Amino acid sequence: MEKETFKKKLNYALWLSIITIVYNTLEGLASTFFGASDETLALFGFGVDSFVEVLSGVGIAHMIYRMKRSDIQERDKFEITALRITGTALYILTAGLVVGAVIAIFNQSEPESTLAGIIVAGISILTMYFLYREKMKVGEKLESQPIISDAKCTKTCFYLSFILLGSSLVYEFWHIPYIDALGSLGIAWYAYKEGREAFQNAKSKSLSCCSDCC
Repeated sequence: MEKETFKKKLNYALWLSIITIVYNTLEGLASTFFGASDETLALFGFGVDSFVEVLSGVGIAHMIYRMKRSDIQERDKFEITALRITGTALYILTAGLVVGAVIAIFNQSEPESTLAGIIVAGISILTMYFLYREKMKVGEKLESQPIISDAKCTKTCFYLSFILLGSSLVYEFWHIPYIDALGSLGIAWYAYKEGREAFQNAKSKSLSCCSDCC
């Protein structure tokens, strides 16, 4: 690949990572606000996870910026620290969602509405699919395993969106008890997996996500 074309592809990859950061920030704000006001634990947990993904996204953007300057072989201290903070935050989120789900079931708490969850999940599915597809394209053209791995890890948010959409739709139309709590437990499971993978990647210093990512 020509040097100029390579540079343009890396610039595009960097812009994709910036879009991911900005989108997750906005998604986190909307999800936590409506999750708290509508008392839907699944949406609130989804929003907190979006904020954690911002931390991860900053590490990815930093990595791609380094790739623009020179060939890199492993993560630097900044990226490792970002992974450790991300992993810790995801473990805390997992514990909080599990405790919240137990309390919600015990108190027989139900959301006022899950309409916001349906809207947020729908937008997220479309956005994450676009980001995943574009990251895979640019990663394959650059033959860059770090960018391809980032694309594969973006699918986690895609799957989380379907969990949120499913639980929100079921409750909004059929008001099945505890479905919101179950949806939050599904998000907690993915948060735990993400947290474990973040610590594994920080420990190995590998530029790739671990083999079972997403």
